[in-house]
Amino acid sequence: MRRARTLLYCLLPLFGGCQLFAGKDLPPRVEQVRLQGELSVRDGELLLRPCDEQRRFALVDAGNIGLAEEVRGLQGGGSDSLFADLRGVLGSSKKTGVDGRFESNRLYRLEVGGRSCKDPDFRQMIFRAAGNEPSWSVSVGAKGLLLQRPGQPPLALPYLEEQLPGGALNLTSEANGQHLELWVAPQRCVDAMSGAIRHLSAELRLDGQVQRGCAYLGGGRED
Repeated sequence: MRRARTLLYCLLPLFGGCQLFAGKDLPPRVEQVRLQGELSVRDGELLLRPCDEQRRFALVDAGNIGLAEEVRGLQGGGSDSLFADLRGVLGSSKKTGVDGRFESNRLYRLEVGGRSCKDPDFRQMIFRAAGNEPSWSVSVGAKGLLLQRPGQPPLALPYLEEQLPGGALNLTSEANGQHLELWVAPQRCVDAMSGAIRHLSAELRLDGQVQRGCAYLGGGRED
């Protein structure tokens, strides 16, 4: 009997600790969303209108990603609207003329124009890489990759993917007598022709030739 009482006294602090933790409210989980749309500047403030919507959100750089500087660099003092692809948190705003607030902490893409809203392959695409001189692009999906180059027919290939430390990826394919490697790494990248900004750098190695470019994640993969 004495032994049972001793064991009960030992367990009392444990029960008290459980009650202590149970009484605390856990912080609410903040849901991250990815939005693409038209980015504009009004009275020095950034606004984002998501694709196929009329709502506009006050855009806030919550992750110190240098969003205002990137926008100024692309606009070059002009008033052209930009296409932006961002991740962040939606919230309410007391400012007039907006439907809410979008606190962005990650930049995927930023470019002049809004044609990217009409990309029908975005949701299924894992990522897309492209470069210049010579021009090339690689679209990667779950079933294979598609290599496109001017003056040559599109080349669809199977691939093997290897995830590397630091978030880098290596894709390899050997088919139709060609050896292809695509290296993608998390690094700010600027397209030399258009000035478009991407969050990934890319390197295409095709039959011993090396071509560099930029890349971005599609809607077919969460990061």
